[in-house]
Amino acid sequence: MIYELISSMAILGRSKFIRCALVITILSIIIATGQSLELLGMLRPLPSVLGVLSLGGMALLWRDISSKVKGENRTLSSLLSQYFAVKVVGWLGKRQRGKLEADTLNIRQVQEETLLKRLRKNADTCYGKQYDFSSIKDCEAFRTRHPVTTYEHYRELVTRVAAGEEKVLIAEKPLILAMTSGTSGASAMLLSTKDTNTEFFLQGVAVCLDAMRRAFPASDSLQRTTKLFYSPTFRQSEAGIPIGPNSSTPASSRHMLNLYTTPAPAFQVPSERDTLYLHLLFALKDPSVGTLESNFASTVFYAFSALQERWQELVEDIKLGRVSPVLTLEPGVRASLEGQMKPDPERATQLRTHFQQGFVGIVRRLWPQLNLVLAVDSGSNQIYGEMLRERYCQGIPFYSPFYAATEGLIGVNLWPEEERRRYLLCPRSMFCEFLPEASLDQETPEKHTLLMEEVQEGHSYELVVTNASGLFRYRMGDIVKVVGFHNQCPVVEFQYRRGQMLSVRGEKVSEVMFLGALKRAISQWPGAQLVDYCCAESAIMGESCGGSDPHYQVFVELKGVRNLTEEQRYKLDQCVQEDSAVYKSFRFKGSIGPMRVQMVAEGAFKELRKQMMAFSNTSPNTFKMHRVLRRKEYADFLLGKTI
Repeated sequence: MIYELISSMAILGRSKFIRCALVITILSIIIATGQSLELLGMLRPLPSVLGVLSLGGMALLWRDISSKVKGENRTLSSLLSQYFAVKVVGWLGKRQRGKLEADTLNIRQVQEETLLKRLRKNADTCYGKQYDFSSIKDCEAFRTRHPVTTYEHYRELVTRVAAGEEKVLIAEKPLILAMTSGTSGASAMLLSTKDTNTEFFLQGVAVCLDAMRRAFPASDSLQRTTKLFYSPTFRQSEAGIPIGPNSSTPASSRHMLNLYTTPAPAFQVPSERDTLYLHLLFALKDPSVGTLESNFASTVFYAFSALQERWQELVEDIKLGRVSPVLTLEPGVRASLEGQMKPDPERATQLRTHFQQGFVGIVRRLWPQLNLVLAVDSGSNQIYGEMLRERYCQGIPFYSPFYAATEGLIGVNLWPEEERRRYLLCPRSMFCEFLPEASLDQETPEKHTLLMEEVQEGHSYELVVTNASGLFRYRMGDIVKVVGFHNQCPVVEFQYRRGQMLSVRGEKVSEVMFLGALKRAISQWPGAQLVDYCCAESAIMGESCGGSDPHYQVFVELKGVRNLTEEQRYKLDQCVQEDSAVYKSFRFKGSIGPMRVQMVAEGAFKELRKQMMAFSNTSPNTFKMHRVLRRKEYADFLLGKTI
């Protein structure tokens, strides 16, 4: 087999890179199999010129590998696989970035091509025939023929797909039936296809990695990444289609697991708590970690909260070279993991010293060569990003790479070094329309949508998308603000979810507005630090909330204070009045009662998170805290935790 691989190099063209890559790969196989002397003898028949070129290329490649920062205790084969993976993705990133830049120069044409591609592919489905997709030749014909839709439009159609009926909405069988996170209402079940995943990788992951390496050159290394993600639970539809979250999982990333500090067997552990412990254990073992990565900043924040609670147990495991006996692990998984543990009292002593110095700035002390934290920290995750930067991750750059949802990739952040989180819409991912904020409650939204080239800077819109997986003119519920243009393409900031708007009298206080007011109020509460928060409208709480006038119940978890005075609590109401003239007017008239601010016990939101995930069957990879509670039992739970 090795000799056949060597012989095939001449057929692969004159690319020195390909020949050198093959030679090094072959050598890594030889070394890994322990048959070096016998197999190296097979290299002798190679033509001398090819041999010289190959050896010269090997020297150049090895010099490049040697010059990069590497993790500790790496095998040659793992270094080589990571090196070539980085090179391939780097090449793809440059290529896709070039395509994206070209697309932004002619937005109308690119968007129309994207739409017509979707319609042609699904023209032969039941749905495509109903709306005669095959006869649609341009955007205007599509918008005239097809209504703006919500999930109710698709519910029965998705049920038919789940039961096994073919060619209902899309031409192919979906990979999974993807459950939304349910932050603004009940979870919806959407289709996810191969095209969706391919677009996310090429237009999202590859482009963002290119942007990351341009902004943070040190990240182009051979250091390992600590990726905090979990194996979600899937159930099966009647037709055997998996039902669960639509996010990267260990199974879908199995070919990349050697790039991470966590060994592959750890991802077979069903418990989130035990998997997180293993993530932390193997990350702490490696002082040369290069990146901390997760889908959302909240996951990173909860990981460091757990580290603060369990660091002594983790240090003891590293000292003794074991995996904690407290963890519930299958015997085979435990044996495999413990096979990768060796007693390391020196590292344990270092870690103990770092932890005893406190947790402010702990990340830089634990991993001095860490380049960045890679996680979405916009929208509902904004407060977690801020808390991480203020406490655990002082001085570490953050990169929020994507704006994405279960529906697919929406935008990419081409400006990693900027604190402001803005995203360039991806014109070949979805066909996008924009419903002006003032028209959100119109009975005929079809008449009000705008195209990419028609939106205006400074205005806010709800996204209406046509994607690769069977949604057509679909109201996502995301409100975005156009903050600029990159060539002709809009650049947006996420504002809020429609279902996460506070409104007891039609005043409409958005998540971004409320959070701004809350942060200003907390800055006037001496010593207080925000840990988490959410709100509820009095109507869902019934008699438990007290008072007859409609009002907001606000639940906050704080550090640094034991209680709040009535004056401090009222400060939040004043701050919201300053930001919302309509709210202030209703408060002045007495139509809205004073806000009730409830301080909850430490850990209350961590427990609430578990309840929410259990109820909605949401994976830790995709969970987002609900900022406006729509279920009475969640509000009652927090009422029971008030101080």
